[in-house]
Amino acid sequence: MDINQTPLYRRRKRLNQLVMVLCQLATLIGFVFLFAILFTLVTKGIGAISPSTFVERTRMNGGGLGNAIWGTFVMTCAATVIGTVIGVAAGTWLAEYSGKGLMAKVIRFINDILLSAPSIIIGLFIYAVVVVPMGNFSGWAGVLALTVIIVPVVIRSTEDMLRLIPNSLREAAAALGAHRWWIIVRVCYSGARAGIMTGILLGFARISGETAPLLFTSLNSNQWNFFDLGSEMANLPMTIYQNMTINAFIPDLVALAWGGALILTAAILILNIAARYFSRQRS
Repeated sequence: MDINQTPLYRRRKRLNQLVMVLCQLATLIGFVFLFAILFTLVTKGIGAISPSTFVERTRMNGGGLGNAIWGTFVMTCAATVIGTVIGVAAGTWLAEYSGKGLMAKVIRFINDILLSAPSIIIGLFIYAVVVVPMGNFSGWAGVLALTVIIVPVVIRSTEDMLRLIPNSLREAAAALGAHRWWIIVRVCYSGARAGIMTGILLGFARISGETAPLLFTSLNSNQWNFFDLGSEMANLPMTIYQNMTINAFIPDLVALAWGGALILTAAILILNIAARYFSRQRS
């Protein structure tokens, strides 16, 4: 008897076709929503973007987004540098030195919690332990909040990438008389570099668009604060939020918010493309 003619086979074939149709339908719905979001951003935001958008500060009658873009760049870069140092060091310890000890299990558990923790909770935590004792909002508080968000991402990517390095490479280097730190720096990091960079870029992309933590930490400002992180710091997510809510009846500021949203989306898209490039290089 031909197996293709059995009732069981025909039933499974119909079920498979149904599932495939549902999967394709779900994919199509996702693409429709994604296209609608991008189309709305481009049509409403492209008109507000001009050279003055990047060089002028935000004013009540319009202006630009230069101070907000700069503030976001400074805080995000500072948080990425601090988070990279802490995350790579912690991930290296977990992958190379911790073994299966209790402390390593506790750190991994806490790291998993931080990976899924709502960003607004992290913002409230930094507000309670930094902003309230200092008595004012500041860029440093925003940097700390963003650092707490990016550190778990870097830890996870560093540990996972280092664990993919074959032990035979470590043993070969050790057989040649290399110290353990030299093996990690010259052998392990060399093999895991692309994967670690991918994790750092994905973390950078994640924190660059965070609004909730900055609401409780750096707040916002209409002034240029080039490197003065001790006071309120302008940032793009908060500027977009305020222009679309508090200043929703001022058309120039609403248009500026759409332009800022388009700039932020384009920046995150570029970072994700860069992360995929490094991921392909690793492969």
